[in-house]
Amino acid sequence: MRPLPKAMTVTDRAAERVKSLMAQSDTPIVGVRVGVRARGCSGLSYYMEYAADQKRFEEKVEDKGVTLFIEPTSTMFLLGSEMDYVEEEFGARFVFNNPNEVDRCGCGESFRVADAPQQMEPMASA
Repeated sequence: MRPLPKAMTVTDRAAERVKSLMAQSDTPIVGVRVGVRARGCSGLSYYMEYAADQKRFEEKVEDKGVTLFIEPTSTMFLLGSEMDYVEEEFGARFVFNNPNEVDRCGCGESFRVADAPQQMEPMASA
């Protein structure tokens, strides 16, 4: 039986930045919690926060020496995503390369996924 693919992956740059940030924390941290929230002009926005422990039903992903906990209601929006860290001339930030995105707002702060398929009406019996 083959192991299941990871729900999310992390680039080398993102892993190094997460490790660096965790090392600076004043409180014990075991990983980073990742999820999405309803906000922004496109509907959803990513969020990250330190995780002192794993919460019930969270997906645990270990990649490149870091641990991510995916918030349960966010899993379907993040499946197959890659977390990266980019440094640009005017700043640095974590970015998500998400195959589930179908649209992103102009400022890049929020995104949208495809609508769920319409449920089929039950067939009438003859």
